[in-house]
Amino acid sequence: MAQENPTKSGKPMPATPLLDQLESGPWPSFVTGLKRLALSEDKQYAPMMKDLLGQLEHSYDTRKGYWKGGTVGVRGYGAGIIPRFSEARDRFPASAEFHTFRVQPPAGMHYDTATMRKLCDIWEKHGSGLIAFHGQSGDIMFQGIRTENVQPCFDELNEIGFDLGGAGAGVRTSMSCVGGARCEQSNYNEQKAHRMMINSLLEEMHRPALPYKFKFKFSGCGNDCVNASHRSDFAVLGTWADDMQVDQNEFKAAVKKRGRKEIIDQVINMCPTRALSLNDDDTLDIDNKSCVRCMHCINVLTKALKPGKVRGVTVLAGGKRSLKIGDLMGTVLVPFMRLETEEDYEKLVALGRKVLEFWAENALDHERLGEMIERIGLINFLDGIGLEPDANMVIHPRTSSYVRLDGWDEEVAKWKARRAPKAVAAE
Repeated sequence: MAQENPTKSGKPMPATPLLDQLESGPWPSFVTGLKRLALSEDKQYAPMMKDLLGQLEHSYDTRKGYWKGGTVGVRGYGAGIIPRFSEARDRFPASAEFHTFRVQPPAGMHYDTATMRKLCDIWEKHGSGLIAFHGQSGDIMFQGIRTENVQPCFDELNEIGFDLGGAGAGVRTSMSCVGGARCEQSNYNEQKAHRMMINSLLEEMHRPALPYKFKFKFSGCGNDCVNASHRSDFAVLGTWADDMQVDQNEFKAAVKKRGRKEIIDQVINMCPTRALSLNDDDTLDIDNKSCVRCMHCINVLTKALKPGKVRGVTVLAGGKRSLKIGDLMGTVLVPFMRLETEEDYEKLVALGRKVLEFWAENALDHERLGEMIERIGLINFLDGIGLEPDANMVIHPRTSSYVRLDGWDEEVAKWKARRAPKAVAAE
């Protein structure tokens, strides 16, 4: 390793030629942030961050990781702290322990500046000063703390109203989009659904005893800004059951401003189900039965188009990233559910708990919900949670494993009638 440079505190700043290369590109580098923390000589965490940089450089040089797990926690909790112990502690003693706090954020991830300052002050006092907003499950990631500081740090976080999130084989920290507080596409009260669900499952979050992790996520519309459909075991997506709202005057104004070609290319032709058509008078026709609520047209023409008035949610189950059987999209459990009254929200919470409990009783060790559904079959899963099969329960877009047989003969007769002229012409 190259010559180290002394600092005011007496602990040298390590030479990091390999890490320095990461600062040479056009984009901001995390290395710059780590160096800034390491050079904060008036902070208690400066020595820790210097040794962290040294260990990271060493890892790049040897192409080997030096972190291992262990057991670290706070009183009464079995989750929320990710232990990190260094196998290179003799060489980098100040970063021998670099544990991570997973802290639950407010629903919708809304903060005020006073709260942010309190969080930063607590972490500068007890930890490394390194914070990530947010992890994939929504946690505030406080990265870098010694074991002896874990309990005092938690106590202070708890005093200002914050709790630890989930980790390990339990319910993970839930995540909801900004919702109606900032987004006009919201179709239900995302924050309320989020808090009611998680408040009912705190035991399963803080004292994990499940086969594997279980994630809840809440998105207000089909844009799915928190990746609920494919990165949560129980996903709640806002939708609507009636026709999309159209302001034809605003639509005509958009056509006039952008031109027919742009509207056709960027809106009409981008509809995945060809549900849109542009009329000669520059108004819009929508085949609402074919609309799959992809949100593209609404995103492009926010003044002209809005979600319908009959709003609610679609509930999906089994989404996940790769591991045993690869990535899975969530399977629709409830095509449409209104969320207006307190009773409606309680029904959603009851469904979430029923799904969780059935999975906990029937899943194999280290098996996600989607993997269990693949193993036992969707029909058995639906029977286990008490839901009747529905033709709208789709695994892949625009396909269904269910066939309606009522009116079958009449439909066959119609098909034969349509085919008859073609057969005559062929002869």
